[in-house]
Amino acid sequence: MAGLKYMSGFGNDLSSEDPRCPGSLPEGQNNPQVCPYGLYSEQLSGSAFTCPRPANKRSWFYRILPSVKHKPFTAVPCGNLTENWNEVEPDPNQMRWLPFTIPKSTEKKVDFVAGLHTLCGAGDAKSRNGIGIHMFTCNTSMVDRCFNNSDGDFLIVPQQGEILITTEFGKIMVEPNEICVIQQGMRFSVDVFGETRGYILEVYGAHYELPDLGPIGANGLANPRDFLCPVAWYEDREVAKGYTVINKYQGKLFACQQDFSPFNVVAWHGNYTPYKYNLKNFMVINAVAFDHADPSIFTVLTAKSTRPGVAIADFVIFPPRWGVADNTFRPPYYHRNCMSEFMGLIKGHYEAKAEGFQPGGGSLHSMMTPHGPDGECFEKNSSSELRPERVAEGTMAFMFESSFSMAVTKWGLETCQRLDKSYYHCWESLRSHFNPNWKPSKQ
Repeated sequence: MAGLKYMSGFGNDLSSEDPRCPGSLPEGQNNPQVCPYGLYSEQLSGSAFTCPRPANKRSWFYRILPSVKHKPFTAVPCGNLTENWNEVEPDPNQMRWLPFTIPKSTEKKVDFVAGLHTLCGAGDAKSRNGIGIHMFTCNTSMVDRCFNNSDGDFLIVPQQGEILITTEFGKIMVEPNEICVIQQGMRFSVDVFGETRGYILEVYGAHYELPDLGPIGANGLANPRDFLCPVAWYEDREVAKGYTVINKYQGKLFACQQDFSPFNVVAWHGNYTPYKYNLKNFMVINAVAFDHADPSIFTVLTAKSTRPGVAIADFVIFPPRWGVADNTFRPPYYHRNCMSEFMGLIKGHYEAKAEGFQPGGGSLHSMMTPHGPDGECFEKNSSSELRPERVAEGTMAFMFESSFSMAVTKWGLETCQRLDKSYYHCWESLRSHFNPNWKPSKQ
């Protein structure tokens, strides 16, 4: 949307006030006896008060009415959003889904919340340890209703259609090939401009952060300056028919009514904000001599567990880059992993499976389930001339990787009717090349 402004920096301590109300941020303190313009002060805490300073997250709002002014929450239907990981029996097979169906607006109006579908996940929001992977497929904007996730953070990956996210901090426009993170407790509403689809990685009990760079040094991967936060914007709007706040709490949905817009924050300051990032800005690190580097070099954001070096979830991308490794099978290698790997495709095709894996679909290779290039990819890349080449040009695949052993929901296995039951065929053409009489070639 033309005219939207942002502030840059990951995790920075920022401040913003709507230019219609200059001086609306109190000077020198957070909670004056009387706030400028007669506003209410309200803190949103994203961490325990006593967390070490580097991990302490909070923001202060200066709003027309506080968020506490609402009628009681009551349970509402959850649709296909769930935290029940025991709906169906476990299935360790490789899974692939065709592009998920977007409902036609001529048949049924579906907004962002109504279009949430849980595909897989693990853990428990009550104990603050786990993840959920969801699809959103919608065709209409949210009207006089907003969403609030009390369980965890949403990392939103649009695949088709741009989305305008109105938050208490301001407005964010997110297009395919960009991502947005709405952190725990932040209220937001989503406007769409046609048939819209995307992926969501939800984490309970941890926030996303930039991965440590180690020997890479001070720069590289996703640079902090490229993360953008919204600027303050408010609406002072009464809603006589009632404004609905939908709250995801302990895996269930609840709704309450209030008679005013929740986006009434005139000014704010703090380091706990929503933010977006354009994947084209990722500084790729790659092998330049031989062998295939592990995909951890493509990590954009990580949500760390309490075990050093082990993530609750990583968000990893496979962007356009140069491939130059000598004497090397360049596509991803065959692999069994102690982590679970869900892959999605924003655009183009994935280098290890040019056919079958489509934008708007996905795949899941569960913990210790073998996976790797299909037969055609193996044959082609085992005999191709190894010259410098552009890899993944015009494409963007990504991976949600987790240390949790994820369960697939009934919606993912059955209801959505997009599971590709022929997926395993892509490896059936692999044949033995073993030659017991092989001798090294003479140089």
